[in-house]
Order: sequence, then structure tokens, then C-alpha cells
Amino acid sequence: MKLSYYKLPNGERNFGDDLNPWIWDKLIPGVIDHDESVAFVGIGSLINDGLSWRTRHASKRVIFGTGVGYGKGEIKLDESYKIYCLRGSLSAKALGVTEDLGITDGAVLIRRVYKNTAKKIYRFSYMPHYELAGKGWELACKELGFGYIDPRWTVEKVLSSISQTEVLLTEAMHGAIVADALRVRWVPIVTNSTILAFKWQDWCSSIGVEYKPNYIERLQNPREKQDLLTPIRLVRDWSRQKKASIALKQVAMNQPTFLSKDSCIEALTVQLEERLHLFQQDVKNGLFESSIC
Repeated sequence: MKLSYYKLPNGERNFGDDLNPWIWDKLIPGVIDHDESVAFVGIGSLINDGLSWRTRHASKRVIFGTGVGYGKGEIKLDESYKIYCLRGSLSAKALGVTEDLGITDGAVLIRRVYKNTAKKIYRFSYMPHYELAGKGWELACKELGFGYIDPRWTVEKVLSSISQTEVLLTEAMHGAIVADALRVRWVPIVTNSTILAFKWQDWCSSIGVEYKPNYIERLQNPREKQDLLTPIRLVRDWSRQKKASIALKQVAMNQPTFLSKDSCIEALTVQLEERLHLFQQDVKNGLFESSIC
């Protein structure tokens, strides 16, 4: 059974995607291998019109805690799909399956493999979308005395940094999901027009929270290469970073923070565990064994 998840080109990292090999190796050790005849589709907005092609070598497809998102056209499910749970009720509705399958995002199971015991260092930290991560936001956060969490860091470093934060301002959805799971308050940010509101609404509905993002201006990273225009660019970059830090501070100081109820997140975690146990029983009973000799 091969793990299917989104991988950035050139070996770049993204926390939400990289959670997959990290968490599933701990939750279902020995199940994932390189057998492409069965695809395990895990964390991410992976269910779209391109999923069948991406898993074209698979005769069976396991869906666990995954969300509908991106892509175009109609999503067609056939008998090769075995859905154990989805990110939320919106994904269930989009696929035309029973709403009880829309439990919550699979990343919530981080609660069972990672404990938030770190000492708090930052009152606020900011985690940008991976496309906008870099020096620009790092410098803006430094100006404020905020923590900066780069989604391109290793999973362990991101988890540690979130745990050291009291309130996470984040454009990265899995930053918010993991923060909520680890009982760290969070605030949704949007600077990137490509952010898919549907996936946030899908997850937020599962934890009983209304999605209310805060919109601030996109911040480009400063140009590293130096030339004759470098002095002018330095002034421009400083001005942009100053503006971004002011906007981020206004959100931090004036906008509400979010956190699901303790009873809710624990109940959802238990439901995911029950579905995972069912999956493991199906594996044990040979449901996903290849018919090819």
C-alpha cells in the first residue's frame, strides 16, 4: 500500500504535506510500503478530478481524513474507493456520501503521537502559506517580536514552534489544524488569492467554528541578488515589511482568536481512532491484498 500525498517540486517542503509520512508511519507502522496497487490517500486537499490519474496504478484507493479541493470538473468515485473518513461535511456533500463520514481532518490524530509540553516563548507567532514563506515575513515578525514559523521547516521543528506559541496567526491551514489539535489558539489570515476558502470552511465546520479570515496585503520576499538598484529596493522592501508588520499586529491585538472545545476535539479524535482501527482490521482481514500474483 503506497502513501499518496502532494509533493512539491525540487524536493521543497510543506508542513501540511510532509505530515503524511511522519504521522502515518507512527499511527499504522508496517502498513505503508511501495506497492502501488493500493493507494492510501491521507492528509491534504487531494480529492479532485486528478486523483484517479495520480493513483492510476492502484486498483484500490483508501481515503482517510482527506478533503475535497482544487482541481476542476466532476469528481467520480467508483468501487475502487474505500472512504473511512473525510475532512468535513462539505467534502462528504461534494462526493455525495453520507455526512457521518465527514469527521475532521486526519491531521487531528497528531494528538495521539505528539504532546504539547513545550514552554511558551511567544505570545504570537505567524505561519505564512508556503508560497509566501521567506525573509519578508521573517523580518516583519522580528520587527514585532513575534515568532516566525516557516512551513518549509521539518515537521518536528514546526510542531515544536507551534507548541511554544500562545496564539498562532496562520495562512497555512494545517498550521491551524495542528494548533487546534494541540490546544493552541489560532487566527486565520489570508494574503494569497489562491487560498481555497472551501477547504477551511470544510474543516472549521467539523470543529464547530465559523471561518472568519483576516485579510492583509500580500508580502513579497526581498530580492537576494544585488545590483545597481539594490539601495532603492532596500527602501522599498523595508517599507513593505513595515506595512505588513503593522497589519499583522492589528490583527493580533484586535481580532478574536479561535479554539474548538476540549470535548469536541477529543470526541473527533476518538472517532478518527475508531475509523483507523476499522481500517487496520480490514488490512488484517486481507481486504486490500493484491489479486496479482
